[in-house]
Amino acid sequence: MRIGLLGTGPWAQMAHAPALSGHPELDFVGVWGRRTAPTKELADTYGVRAYDEVDALLADVDAVAVALPPAIQADLAARAAREGCHLLLDKPLAPTVEQGRTVVEAVAEAGVASVVFFTTRFQPETAAWITEQAGAGGWFTGRAQWLGAVFSGDDNPFADSPWRREKGALWDVGPHALSVLLPVLGDAREVTAAAHGPGDTVHLVLDHVSGASSTLALSLTAPPAASGAAVELRGTAGVTLLPESTETAVSALSRAADALLAAARTGQPHPCDAAFGLRVTEILAEAETLLDEG
Repeated sequence: MRIGLLGTGPWAQMAHAPALSGHPELDFVGVWGRRTAPTKELADTYGVRAYDEVDALLADVDAVAVALPPAIQADLAARAAREGCHLLLDKPLAPTVEQGRTVVEAVAEAGVASVVFFTTRFQPETAAWITEQAGAGGWFTGRAQWLGAVFSGDDNPFADSPWRREKGALWDVGPHALSVLLPVLGDAREVTAAAHGPGDTVHLVLDHVSGASSTLALSLTAPPAASGAAVELRGTAGVTLLPESTETAVSALSRAADALLAAARTGQPHPCDAAFGLRVTEILAEAETLLDEG
């Protein structure tokens, strides 16, 4: 599969480019970015073409990987789908439900495959745990803490990200927490509570279709010594914790590419497709409304 990369920022450099370049079933064709110099630099590093026009890249590939801010991703993803390109997307799918729905509609109309990269879902240890707990059932409560130090640590490459500054932890790490809770506890019927905490920290309470409830604590301004992610489930089977993973983002993204290839070959949607990404966006938007209303 011929694939191109849209985006040249830190995430494209750290994860996307090395994952695409090193994948045995992908032909990494080239890079398009919003700025000429970084685009050429990243393309030269991997010996691929630097594209000046996004349409030229779309015409040369079978798929695109997107490492861009959510609003830009949503617009370009829909555009790429209409050109017949399969989509390897990042979370969140879009910053609004309307934009997310546009992507899903374009994917459906074009009949292309889509995978949204929720890191935890593509790490072997955590993916196996999620599958096991979903099969076990009988869960009473879930608790997820996704606490980052992006804005409180030193020299974080994502600290100056305008969209993260605007949207905060709810939209940056909230998708990670939801990607774990939803497949185990079921869809969220309602965001029953939402409250602000220190910095960009938010606390959410969800009611799930299974009858279970969950709480989420999300932050990008946690003290570095307190940062980390944890998920705890309690139910008829007892108590279980999300295991830690030693996988790198590059390895996990390579598995997401595997999933995209499989979906493109079989026509069977992956559980983390654009439709799931839209559902996550809908829940985040509901939470954001509650937070704005105080």
